[in-house]
Amino acid sequence: MDEEGQLIQPQDQSCWATLPDVCLHRIFWWLGDKDRSRAALVCRRWNQMMYSADLWRYRAITFSGRHSRVHAYEFESAVWYVKKFGRYLEHLEIKFLTPYSVVLTRKFQVTMQGLLSCLGKRNNRLKSLSIQYLELDRLVWRNSIRSLFLKSLSSFLKKIGKHLDHLNLKGARLTVEQGCHILNSLSYLRTESAVSELNIEDYFSHRLAVYSSPQFNQTMATFRNLVSLTLNYNCISDELLENLGENNAGTLWSMNIKCHAHDPHGQVVWGMSWAKLARYATKLKVNFIFDKVVKYERLARILLQEIPIRSISLRNCSFSNPDWSMKPTLTDLLPTFRHTLQKLSFEFNNNHESLEEELHLLILSCRELFYFNIWAFLDVNFVEQILKSQEEGRCTLRTLKVRIYTNRYETPEEDRTLRHIYRKYRKLIDSEFNYFSVAYCMT
Repeated sequence: MDEEGQLIQPQDQSCWATLPDVCLHRIFWWLGDKDRSRAALVCRRWNQMMYSADLWRYRAITFSGRHSRVHAYEFESAVWYVKKFGRYLEHLEIKFLTPYSVVLTRKFQVTMQGLLSCLGKRNNRLKSLSIQYLELDRLVWRNSIRSLFLKSLSSFLKKIGKHLDHLNLKGARLTVEQGCHILNSLSYLRTESAVSELNIEDYFSHRLAVYSSPQFNQTMATFRNLVSLTLNYNCISDELLENLGENNAGTLWSMNIKCHAHDPHGQVVWGMSWAKLARYATKLKVNFIFDKVVKYERLARILLQEIPIRSISLRNCSFSNPDWSMKPTLTDLLPTFRHTLQKLSFEFNNNHESLEEELHLLILSCRELFYFNIWAFLDVNFVEQILKSQEEGRCTLRTLKVRIYTNRYETPEEDRTLRHIYRKYRKLIDSEFNYFSVAYCMT
């Protein structure tokens, strides 16, 4: 601006006046809200660029759970943005990071009430909504605050549900009744929901046997266009699998299932139910994540041979237990899926048993396996065994990531061996092979 407060015209600005739109657009793309607002004052052309729809299609808003003057701006700018540019929004992501006081949850609820109300009036093009990690079952969420927030969210979903394609409510931690009420808002005044990607991992509170709820199965029957479904194993039942086969057979591509130690997972799910779903949904691939569930007996009840499993992740970093063995899982259970497994990820404490041979044979038996990641107590030479097999064409890995645990305070010997292995197989590693290995002290 000049001294009299007038917008500077492009001809007064040297080379910036002739900057191509595509370059100017890229500059504005990387600027924050405050800098965009300042840049818009430079000239009319820059001011017009400020209101380019492409700049405002994606929005990620993170609310801090801590009191501070800086974080207070987050709440104010969120509503300002929606009022000014909400009509352009197509993808919205919101996170509320571990609030520690009732005051902050109340402030978040009021902010979200205004934000969702304003967005519901101004926007008819929102395709993706993600509100993650709310943990609404924590004590800092008073019943009244939680109820008001859920009411605002439900009203918003009723308005924009017919346009929404992707909904992510991971970590909401609701009761079955509350959770079903929110999901039913997507099919308000209709018999079905248009959502194709649904993430309800940790959507319900821990320790809830959601699989036994008729209300949940009725709610899931309203989804008729699912391509990707992410949920916990405590939601899986024969009824759910039958619903998915009847209503989403032509579209369902991926199921991501998390099994947590705190969730009930003793339900009986018949292999014929999985086989029927796989027969109708011919493109279906299933991905399992097991969090602190590693005992063979429990895994065998869940990982039925009729499931078209693409990836399995086993995570358990608790103290070593001599009564627990990983060998039956590696030698008897996982090879059942050798024709479909593409990704394996392990993280466990096996200080009491050696597993190098079993892991090597498992990798060789899975001919579709292209990704292998492991954090465990291993001999360093295990890495060389895998690379040698890869070089000989006996396995099909494209990614190998290994963190080798050791009980020693330092790892100079392991580090030297890993450097030697890298030099020996450098040609293989550099040929588009994603490789990472490190020794790690577990003291």
